Amino acid sequence: MASMAALQSSFTSLSLSSSSFFGQRFSPFFCPPLVHAREKPRPIIARLKQWERKKCKPNSLPLLHKMHVKLGDTVQVISGHEKGKIGEITQLLKHNSTVVVKEINLKTKHMKSKEAGEPGQIIKIEAPIHSSNVMLYSKDQNVASRVGHKTLENGKRVRYLIKTGEIIDSAENWKRAIKEKETTEVAAAS
Repeated sequence: MASMAALQSSFTSLSLSSSSFFGQRFSPFFCPPLVHAREKPRPIIARLKQWERKKCKPNSLPLLHKMHVKLGDTVQVISGHEKGKIGEITQLLKHNSTVVVKEINLKTKHMKSKEAGEPGQIIKIEAPIHSSNVMLYSKDQNVASRVGHKTLENGKRVRYLIKTGEIIDSAENWKRAIKEKETTEVAAAS
């Protein structure tokens, strides 16, 4: 009881004048500004498969890698268990910088039956290879070479093989590759 009375008397003796800091209301000028710690924006990672992720741009589109090969190029595999084999590129996967080469890197796939009376199948599919494991190949001189870029007299930029000087990007090669792709699609559809 005595301590309570002493506490009350000390509060009454404490006088807060209007000129003291504690007696005033806090104004926004005296309040310290609220600082929010901003984190660096993280790259968005889209879900490709359960075990594989791919980085994306802020607009959720995948990052596409530049590759030294194009659709329809003849390439030689320079590493892996298919080393030394020669084939033609049938598909490019730019989000992870891989290529599918015709009749190379065949994998076995077990397919379930889609309907009740239909039997299951075991089929061979072409799996992708990383683009760094293939090198452009010259059919004329039977040699694999790195690729270079040069500008022709008419101002067109083309790719060429460094060892042989052979120009890869010609209109005839591109048209031939597109026609072959269309014929294979028609044959697969029928």
